[in-house]
Amino acid sequence: MKKLFALVLALALCLSAFSFTAVAEMEDVKLGVILLHDEDSTYDLNFINGVYEAMAILGLSEDQVIMKRNIPETNECYEAALDLVDEGCTIVFANSFGHESFLLQAARECEDVQFCHATGTMAHTAGLPNFHNAFAAIYEGRYLAGIAAGMKLNELKAAGLLKGEVPMMGYVGAFTYAEVISGYTSFYLGAKSVCPDVVMKVQFTGSWYDEMEERSAATALINAGCDLISQHADSMGAPTACENAGIPNVSYNGSTVASCPNTFIVSSRINWAPYFVYICNQVAAGEAIATDWTGTIATGSVVLTDVNTAVAAPGTVEAIAETMTALQNGEIKVFDTAADAFITVGGEKLVSYIADVDTDELYTPDTEVVADGYFHESEFRSAPYFDVRIDGIELINQMY
Repeated sequence: MKKLFALVLALALCLSAFSFTAVAEMEDVKLGVILLHDEDSTYDLNFINGVYEAMAILGLSEDQVIMKRNIPETNECYEAALDLVDEGCTIVFANSFGHESFLLQAARECEDVQFCHATGTMAHTAGLPNFHNAFAAIYEGRYLAGIAAGMKLNELKAAGLLKGEVPMMGYVGAFTYAEVISGYTSFYLGAKSVCPDVVMKVQFTGSWYDEMEERSAATALINAGCDLISQHADSMGAPTACENAGIPNVSYNGSTVASCPNTFIVSSRINWAPYFVYICNQVAAGEAIATDWTGTIATGSVVLTDVNTAVAAPGTVEAIAETMTALQNGEIKVFDTAADAFITVGGEKLVSYIADVDTDELYTPDTEVVADGYFHESEFRSAPYFDVRIDGIELINQMY
């Protein structure tokens, strides 16, 4: 079964390699990368690994890449960006939402350098030819991971091992941003597609990386009766709490099977290597970088780890592979608003939604995003804007 899943992922990665092979000479390319944390953060490690993978694909030397770690979401980001320009970088990339305004400031001052930012919202309204946003349709990866979670809950239910009357998942989230809401909702919908009576509780921590808070949040959710835990936060806090309590866990940004062999099921993540290859190729060829770039399963940007079959329910590998194909060919839409009782708000189907796509200081809703029977996430810009509070998900706290 693991071989089947690996084969599907290998096919997606082959498509990625075909699409993002080096097309130009790289001697004039120098990449600077600004990271919120370092290798101890699963989020930042994922970017670091993406840089190294891109370096290998493109043949970039160590002298052509500079990484600045532990750069906070303050003016220090702006200063780091200018330092990278002074060191000869032709591309400056920053990886955290709060870096964006500082990176944009640097872009306005350094017109000959390309500035690229992950998870941001400002590029398509800023109108600068040297400022760009990028993200991926990770909601599809979370939906696939949710299927693994739902199948595990079904297994626990059949064995009479649920803590309550209905299957309950817990989710550790960082903030009440659209990115997090989109993530936990797609995870829930994936689980619901195979486990219709599932419900979920979400506990926010107010930080992207706080191991103690994330462990405490996971522990509180376990004590509240949750049968399985997932997360959108960057430390090992939640997976460790699950391993200690013997509660199944779906992690994020990489496998935790080495540390949590008895509870880890699967993890989804964004593979940033295709984007790094893309922007380096564009600069080397003297061509424009897309203002908003959204990676997909087909580009190799949305990936899952191997399923831990020692913990996952039987048939999980095959179910994920089948759904992955359906997502790629459009048979399944994650945020399906047409299916009866799939997405409801206050008991009513979601037939219209004006989202905040062209973000301003007041976060004013401005774009209709429900059409053709689904919510068009990450199609009008790369960063998520799904911030709908749907039925079946209880927010324990909302202060963040």
